Amino acid sequence: MNDQDENLQRRLLGTWKLVSAVREEIPSGRKTDFFGPDPVGYLTYSPEGRMFALIVRGDRKRPKGAVAAPSEIEALFKSAVSYTGKFTVEGNEVIHYVDASMNEAWTGTVQRRTAAFENGRLALSTPPSPDPLDGLHSVRTMTWERA
Repeated sequence: MNDQDENLQRRLLGTWKLVSAVREEIPSGRKTDFFGPDPVGYLTYSPEGRMFALIVRGDRKRPKGAVAAPSEIEALFKSAVSYTGKFTVEGNEVIHYVDASMNEAWTGTVQRRTAAFENGRLALSTPPSPDPLDGLHSVRTMTWERA
C-alpha cells in the first residue's frame, strides 16, 4: 500500500453518521434524496480492515401490529441497506468486499466508492451504474460526518 492509500485508510477509520443520500440521474442530471430528506445511517471502518454500513429512510413506518404484514415487510426491506465485509483503498477509491448483506444479491460482490473529504465530511459516490432499487442509471452519493 502506498502513502496515499495509507493516508485515505487512516482518515476513514472510525464511525460516520449519514448526513445525506443524493442520487443524480444520468443523463438528465435530476437529483433526488433517495433515502428521503432525513436518512439515518452509520458506517464504520475498523483498523483491521473491516467495514459495516446500515442505512434507512428517516420516514420509515412501523408495522401496525407485533407481526408485520407482507406489504409492511416489503416496504421496510426497500427502505434499508445493510452490509459488511473487508475494505481496501486504491487511490481515491474505497473498495468494499461484501461478505454478508441484508439483500443477498449484494453478498459476494465488490462495491467501489470514490471518496472525497470536504469541511470535515466524507462523500462516498458510486460509479455511474443502475440503481439497485429501480434500475435508473445514476450516481449515488452519500455524505457522512464523524459520529
